[in-house]
Amino acid sequence: MRAEIEAAGERIAGHIRTTPIIHLEENIWGLDGRLTLKLELLQHTGSFKPRGAFNRVLSNAVPPAGLIAASGGNHGIAVAYVGQQLGQRAEIFVPEACSPVKIERLRSYGARVTIVGATYADALEASQGRAQQTGALVIHAYDQPEVISGQSTLASEFERQAPDLDSVLIAVGGGGLIAGAAAWFEGRVRLVGVEPASAPSMARALQAGEPVDADVGGIAVDSLGARRAGTLAFSLVKQYVHGVVLVSDEDIRRSQRMLWSDLRVLAEPGGATALAALLSGAYCPRPGERVGVVICGGNTDPGMLA
Repeated sequence: MRAEIEAAGERIAGHIRTTPIIHLEENIWGLDGRLTLKLELLQHTGSFKPRGAFNRVLSNAVPPAGLIAASGGNHGIAVAYVGQQLGQRAEIFVPEACSPVKIERLRSYGARVTIVGATYADALEASQGRAQQTGALVIHAYDQPEVISGQSTLASEFERQAPDLDSVLIAVGGGGLIAGAAAWFEGRVRLVGVEPASAPSMARALQAGEPVDADVGGIAVDSLGARRAGTLAFSLVKQYVHGVVLVSDEDIRRSQRMLWSDLRVLAEPGGATALAALLSGAYCPRPGERVGVVICGGNTDPGMLA
């Protein structure tokens, strides 16, 4: 799969940003590890999602009906942005849990937006029916090979910027981002998934030995609220990911506040979830461990931290 990832990197290179990293001072927040943050929230549209969306679209012929996707918010925003940049119409289905900030961004990129159902799973079902009617190119949020290969470019970029990492922590929803990292690293670093306890789809899949439905909710549900982990994602996670830890909504909110108060980084709940594993003690680095943390999204209302 490495060749596919490198090809994806070349394919999308002119369309995405190389996002910066920041090496934090030793013992910040009382942690033993040496932390490096990957600020992917500075990517186009405020999340890592354009990587996979661009790779999917640029790898396929787009029919006259354009692009279609279901999303909790960030993936849909990315698909809408890709459509705007490439001159393709985009139709996005989101659940009622999608934040007003994200719906506004979707519409700002010219997408047709349909709000349907309580969860991402409901929006996905509605989008599948619509895709059958129109023949539009489906861009899945996390469970397509081209999408996963596109998300892998974040990991390859991170490794070039910080080649000596011992471990990398990544927030998990459906699993596309951590699957991409798993495909790239192939066990060369310790990969740890971090999920909200209120949306534990990958943790439940690992317990069951296969993707299963999980109840989802909580403050990060609009970005990490996939009811069932992706089949492709799960196969890579099972093979290469060290494990998945769970954090509470309170842990996530604290992580958001620490990022803002100490670094002036404004992350959405899903974007702050990986760091919450360190701040809460759900993941305890060894003394001197070089830990990479992906801050993967920033589409939030600043007033939410007040």
